[in-house]
Amino acid sequence: MDLLVQPDDGLDPLVEAVKAAERRVDILIFRFDRAKLEKALEDAVDRGVVVRALIAHTNRGGEERLRKLELRLLARGVSVSRTADDLLRYHGKMLIVDDRLFVLGFNYTKTDIDRSRSLGLIIDDKKLIAAAEELYDADTNRQTYVPTAHDDFVVSPESARVALTRFIKSAEKQLLIYDDKLSDRAICRLLQTKVKDGVDVKVIGRTAKGCDLESRRLKGRRLHVRAIVVDGKAVSVGSQSLRKLELDSRREIGVICREAPIAKRVAQIFERDWEEAT
Repeated sequence: MDLLVQPDDGLDPLVEAVKAAERRVDILIFRFDRAKLEKALEDAVDRGVVVRALIAHTNRGGEERLRKLELRLLARGVSVSRTADDLLRYHGKMLIVDDRLFVLGFNYTKTDIDRSRSLGLIIDDKKLIAAAEELYDADTNRQTYVPTAHDDFVVSPESARVALTRFIKSAEKQLLIYDDKLSDRAICRLLQTKVKDGVDVKVIGRTAKGCDLESRRLKGRRLHVRAIVVDGKAVSVGSQSLRKLELDSRREIGVICREAPIAKRVAQIFERDWEEAT
């Protein structure tokens, strides 16, 4: 796996991936305003690449933009589908290009990419890619999604609560958490228990009243990622906050990466942000 760090890496890794596509591009969109990426998708169609876009049925304040995007992409030959409305939000951010999977904490927007701390994972693991394909096809066809392919592919509402609870429980020394909406009662109790057991728990973001954890607010930029580093050995990156709504009632997507060099790099970024936070 490889790590994307925003705002450092910017949009180019996604654009270059789409430009290099030979067979297929599947993109899941919640918010989108990057013309450069839109053109790359259109150019891929012109090269004969099969490009599919699955676009959220709604987002707060941006439905008109989503519908206009659908029309523009359709006009250029992209196969466009719209998510169902059975869940409160389809909030995941995911891109599949040939044999690579991008699971992102950020939307395809200038604000998220250029002005926010966010992360993403670039994945070539075949089993994780198969899991992503399984989810993408189920949501495109509005079929029931039943996770079968990989335990570290974390999907709300189907598997996220169990997977992230198990991940947090595995911590022995330290938990570093980026989360602007940490409020789920069961998760808060678990984290407080970890603190009592001697685990160092730090949160950059916001925690709910009564969730008594050491936390600081990110300074100088927005926070738009949900990530958890366990003992500097593994890290989860994705779109689901540790709050009930996003664990149990929305489509959210994340991946647990068990490659220590990536986890250590996220931990280093976190510690720098922590020192600058208020």
